[in-house]
Amino acid sequence: MQPQTAISAVLKDQLTDPLLSPPKAAEYLGVTVRTLSVWRCVGRYNIPFIKVGRLVKYRKSALDAFLNRRTIGGEL
Repeated sequence: MQPQTAISAVLKDQLTDPLLSPPKAAEYLGVTVRTLSVWRCVGRYNIPFIKVGRLVKYRKSALDAFLNRRTIGGEL
């Protein structure tokens, strides 16, 4: 039952932490797809991504963590 458990975990993660394509991730961050690509290629920011073949995907939680790290100030 190990494979079924692994598949179930992936499906659950997809519902709670979706994978976003570069255009969707760029839109979410408010930058262009090209900017996101440059950041990824030159390592400008450490935004974790998943690469399968030529496909690149970003977890929404990774984008949220990036935004949290870049947040200055905050609540008192």
